[in-house]
Amino acid sequence: MNPRFKALRDIQKRPPGTIDVKKETAFGQDTFSRAVMEKMLPRNIWVNLKEAIDGKAKLNPTFAQAIADAMKEWAIKNGATHFCHWFQPLTGSAAEKHDAFIDWNRKGELIEKFSGNQLMRGEPDASSFPHGGLRSTAAARGYTAWDPTAFPFLWGIGSSKVLCIPSIFFSWTGKALDMKIPLMRSEDKLNAAAMRLLNLLEIEAASVYSTLGCEQEYFLIDKAYFNLRPDLMLTGRTLCGTSPAKGQELEDHYFGTIKERVSAFTFDLEQRAYALGIPLRTRHAEVAPGQFEFAPIFEKASTAIDHNIILMELMRQVASRHQLACLLHEKPFARINGSGKHCNWSLSTDTGSNLLDPNQPQLPFLIMLTAVINAVYQHSGLLRASIATPGNDHRLGGHEAPPAIISIFLGEALHKWVRSIQDDKAHQSKAGEMLNLGIPPIPDIPLDETDRNRTSPFAFTGNKFEFRAVGSSQNCAVPITVLNVIVADSLNQIVDEIEKEAMKKKPIKDVVLKAARKFLKASSDVLFTGDNYSSSWHKEARKRKLPMIEKSAHAFEMFLEPKSIKAFEGVLSKSELESRVEIMGERYCKTINIEARLLAEMFQTQILPVALQYQKEVADSIRVVSESGHALSTSQTAMIKKIAQQISLAIEQVHLLEKERQKAGQFPLSKSLLAYSDVVAPQAAAARKTIDELETILDDRLWTLPKYREMLHIL
Repeated sequence: MNPRFKALRDIQKRPPGTIDVKKETAFGQDTFSRAVMEKMLPRNIWVNLKEAIDGKAKLNPTFAQAIADAMKEWAIKNGATHFCHWFQPLTGSAAEKHDAFIDWNRKGELIEKFSGNQLMRGEPDASSFPHGGLRSTAAARGYTAWDPTAFPFLWGIGSSKVLCIPSIFFSWTGKALDMKIPLMRSEDKLNAAAMRLLNLLEIEAASVYSTLGCEQEYFLIDKAYFNLRPDLMLTGRTLCGTSPAKGQELEDHYFGTIKERVSAFTFDLEQRAYALGIPLRTRHAEVAPGQFEFAPIFEKASTAIDHNIILMELMRQVASRHQLACLLHEKPFARINGSGKHCNWSLSTDTGSNLLDPNQPQLPFLIMLTAVINAVYQHSGLLRASIATPGNDHRLGGHEAPPAIISIFLGEALHKWVRSIQDDKAHQSKAGEMLNLGIPPIPDIPLDETDRNRTSPFAFTGNKFEFRAVGSSQNCAVPITVLNVIVADSLNQIVDEIEKEAMKKKPIKDVVLKAARKFLKASSDVLFTGDNYSSSWHKEARKRKLPMIEKSAHAFEMFLEPKSIKAFEGVLSKSELESRVEIMGERYCKTINIEARLLAEMFQTQILPVALQYQKEVADSIRVVSESGHALSTSQTAMIKKIAQQISLAIEQVHLLEKERQKAGQFPLSKSLLAYSDVVAPQAAAARKTIDELETILDDRLWTLPKYREMLHIL
């Protein structure tokens, strides 16, 4: 039987999703949380550890053994047999090496053991992780060190559990080999800059940190379809496949009823996420068929990023348990909406004040807002580079995601307020207005001061900025680190100006307004309230000289601009930035190479044989008709001609794709990057177009690859 039809038959026999309504999950039960620490540790050790968690003190290393003993006792009691340092190397995902809680005692007997040294530091073999030239392959030593600001957690693998200890990863010489070290350093830099301002304005606070909420979009398809698609298995996206007659045109999937199998998956996932302390709050169906979204309550940025990495792996594993496949690629299906990871970013004090809330005192809000606007204006190219991936290239600007031109949307009311400050004019607000919907039972509704703009890549949404251009599969550490460093750099510039003017004994309000006015005038070109998809905006952006970097391959070098290197001072050195540019370039090339190679293989081994068989069947049918003495219609001869032409064209295009792919791989990295981006990828798209046209004319009974209509509409 055709494997595609067998999969269709098996899917119809699947039982509906089941939900264990008796299952009770305590939030954070699988984490070595504050409550557990306080209960199990001596008070003096707990106080020191609590201060370390809050970033107020260094952890006393003499307490390491006591903490390790408590952590081991808790982990083993809850079913763990192994431990690992869980870290985020420059692959973008998490890494771990498991060790058992065992050792020899002096009598040569096997005992349970977990030492303070094992807790504090590990030494994985780092030779195969990307390093971008920070060390030679022969110098493979890398170290992990426990990050006490993140809670250790239990990760279930089948019937066993592993104690995962969130850690940082660095080289023998102290170079950052992961994504967490620069994130944590960027938080320190942002805190120092923000505290300069708050101290100047005499606002009480001990620290400032960034907060984050990651809206995670994803697709679900049946696992049987996934297993029959080599492209989904190896690249996360379909390299060929024609659009179904019905895609998302009727807008009937968005916020639609969630099907039983999907509901069972989401409930199962949420329970596991809650146990790990991940505060998922929102779930809904997204725009495209088979597309959904999770959104959590906002947390400290570093915690939110850890949780999102855990969540993505959890989504894949739980989906598999439900005979589903979770697709996190930015564009798993062509010609329908792709997936993003909207990063809702703000700034908070340890006293609970949101510094980007307009309802807070206006002077700090004004300066923080000005700092963000100025930062995005000065470093819009760097922000574009922070979300530069091959997957995101398929999504950005496709009338489903913001364009690659980075601009800021403030909303009508806030935009007018900023303009009035910039122009030194009075401002009138709509605050307090009510909206009458003309329906007697429904009371008047308070009118928001502005609408949203879903086309903006960086939009103010009430008390935070939503960076909508981040890709769904990305580790958010990179864009958030960039946001932190550029805002800190911008804030320091503004505070320098305020301090200089304040020395002249002028009223602080006048000094702040003058500084804000100066920087807003200089950076207002990055503000845009209209349709970011429109051709007129592209012309206007070019006129404003905003960076317009459509392809990610052309964005990586933004990390090495002099102003970028300056902004990263104290966070990443020039050599560390260069390493990341090299790694991003290599990853881009490897991704396009894998996709091109696989498309050629799928065509040769799965599509071309079907096309040739159907061509033979049609030709034989026409020959039989002709030999019987019946006249052939023009349509019949045109049909065989079209099939033959499409097959020939596809063969030629795939051959050219292979030629260009092999050629691109021979160049040095800088030239190879451009070749893969500007030659190989467009050639793969051309080959795909022809192959997709073949799919529409070949016999459906012969086609073995699951089609879009099945993957997107049958769950």
